[in-house]
Amino acid sequence: MAVDALDTRILRLLIEQPRTSVREYARILGVARGTLQARLDRLERDGVITGTGPTLSPAALGHPVLAFVHLEVTQGHLDEVGDALAALPEIIEAFSTTGGGDLLTRVVARDNGHLEDVIQRLIQLPGVVRTRTDVALRERVAHRVLPLVESVGRAAGGQTG
Repeated sequence: MAVDALDTRILRLLIEQPRTSVREYARILGVARGTLQARLDRLERDGVITGTGPTLSPAALGHPVLAFVHLEVTQGHLDEVGDALAALPEIIEAFSTTGGGDLLTRVVARDNGHLEDVIQRLIQLPGVVRTRTDVALRERVAHRVLPLVESVGRAAGGQTG
C-alpha cells in the first residue's frame, strides 16, 4: 500500500496526539473532515492502522521482568504449542521463526522467580522440546513505527493522492 505525504502527516498526528478528535486533526492538517475520514478509513481497511487502543506497560502492571524465550517444537506441533501459549497471560507476543528455534515469545514476569515458573510451564507444554531464554536488561529503542512511516512517505516522493 502506498503511503503518501498526507498519509504520513495523518499517521504522525495519530501517534503524537492519539486523543485528538478527527475534526481537530482535519483543522491541524488543513484538510476537509471528509477527506481525513476517507484517508483514515482507507488506512484501516488496508491494514496500516491496526488498532486505536492505549499502549499498556507490563512493568506498571507489576511485571517488570522482560524475557525473550525461544522454543524448539516437535515437528507438526507448532499450532498446538501456539494455542497453548495463547492461554498463558505472561506471553504477550509469540512469533514463528526461522533459525535456532521454531517460536520466539516475549514473556513478562513479576520477578526472576516468576520468570522461572513461566519457563517451567513452557517446557512442560506437549510438543516443546527445549527452550532458550534471553532476559532483557534495559530497553534501548522503544517500540516505534513513526521513523518507518516517514521513510516510506519520503520514498513515495511526497506525493499526495
